[in-house]
Amino acid sequence: MKIDLSGKTAVVTGASGELGRVMARTLASCGADVAVHYLNNEDRAGALCREIQEMSRRSLALQADITDRASVFRMKDTLEKEWGSPDIIVNNAVAQYPWTSVLEQKEEDYESQFRSCVLQNVFMAQAFVPGMIRKRWGRVIGINTECAMQNFPNQSAYVAGKRGMDGVLRVLAKESGPHQVTVNQVAPGWTLSEKNVDAPDASHTAYKAAVPLRRRGTDQEIANVVAFLASDLASFITGAYIPVCGGNVMPAI
Repeated sequence: MKIDLSGKTAVVTGASGELGRVMARTLASCGADVAVHYLNNEDRAGALCREIQEMSRRSLALQADITDRASVFRMKDTLEKEWGSPDIIVNNAVAQYPWTSVLEQKEEDYESQFRSCVLQNVFMAQAFVPGMIRKRWGRVIGINTECAMQNFPNQSAYVAGKRGMDGVLRVLAKESGPHQVTVNQVAPGWTLSEKNVDAPDASHTAYKAAVPLRRRGTDQEIANVVAFLASDLASFITGAYIPVCGGNVMPAI
């Protein structure tokens, strides 16, 4: 048994970022052609496209502001002219901002999280799910976070955005399910990526002590779950929120 995405096309938002580029590479390694979305980092997106092409897969870079509906639909039009409607979308991009308390967090930070978490998923669904419905096959994968269950101090804007995203995607799962389109969420913990894999151990000792597996996860471990959910192996899974965090959060029944 293996993950086989041959003949499938995927779009990964925020693919020029730390987690996104590993997801894009992993989908390509499973056989998918991958459209690499970016906002500002054109050079990194282009380099990733060349990596994917060296794997004998098609790839193209797509610039868009995922918080703006018109920009997302321009990306859709560009992609469909090149490849047709994609089979898989991975909604990974998120706006960055300084975290602080509810009493001190700026209004615009809540707005940025609403737009990049909630509205991104709305716009991407409106752009790409109709094509999946026509094919009666599709995968929508949203990248959430363990923070949505933790609700720790200083996380309020991020948690508000991600919990709103959760609601949108659960409803979408029920609406698109009759058309054989699955909608799921992957919720990483505090993940090691290429940028911080060599960080001093002392910087995350306290975090690891609370994790049942006593370590931080890797970007590849997150990407593996994304690839599984994108495949036919996960054809009867929809509406799920799947923590990939070593047991640091455990949804209860």
